Amino acid sequence: MNRVRALMPWWCYDDSWHRTLSQYLLKFLGYILWCSAAALGLGGLSVILMCGNYKSLLQESFLSLSGWLAVAVAIFLLPTGLLAMSLSAKSTRYRQGTLMYLLLILLCLEVSSAVLARFHSLQASSELRSAMRYLVSQYNGTLSKDPSGRVMDKMQRRLRCCGVQNYTDWLKTTDSSWHLPGESHRVPKSCCKERSSGCTGDVSHLDLIFQEGCLKKLENWFQFLLLYVFWCCVILSVLGLLIIVINGLLMRHQAFSSFQLLDSYTFI
Repeated sequence: MNRVRALMPWWCYDDSWHRTLSQYLLKFLGYILWCSAAALGLGGLSVILMCGNYKSLLQESFLSLSGWLAVAVAIFLLPTGLLAMSLSAKSTRYRQGTLMYLLLILLCLEVSSAVLARFHSLQASSELRSAMRYLVSQYNGTLSKDPSGRVMDKMQRRLRCCGVQNYTDWLKTTDSSWHLPGESHRVPKSCCKERSSGCTGDVSHLDLIFQEGCLKKLENWFQFLLLYVFWCCVILSVLGLLIIVINGLLMRHQAFSSFQLLDSYTFI
């Protein structure tokens, strides 16, 4: 028996500490994946809600697709993380193989979500700028029956801003039908800091209106959310690759467990 054992490679019988370390790492990384589902899901939902609040500016955009894909990844992380945490020394090859397939699918989803979020973060600025400039040029007052005509008012009140780049964008509009006859140039009342202060939007009282434009504020929000989703997916992709390597090592160790039959009393 000792002669048989001496002929066996070292990795066939003296690897218990390798398996133990791999199992602990797998459980720890699985816990991180499971907890990361909440962080990524929150980012994806924020992108979806942001696109819903400003859908008039992104009517022909697929920007919300980044959020939906991030939510799908977050949902997929839950069973994958739980399965990684539940693996033990007696885990079957079927469970380890299932985890490997889940990780591969998850890796594809994460890479797709990261690429899409990065692409949309670069594209969002130009889309927002062109849409906001169009709305300013078509603005005809707060009493407009057209829902798109009230988009700028809602956005300026919500973001506490005025115009696209700044308040002077309203002074450059060619359509001045919403101005009252005989009045000096003014901005919409939605630019007023305090609605009950008697502000009429007259530019001669700049202290009563917001002077910062809406584009920069809205652009910063979109950039923050999309880059948040992007980096979450990148980090999770790296963790997924690490789990694939560790799970592969466990499957490799289990593959050589059949050599333990040589240690049986039948060979004495």
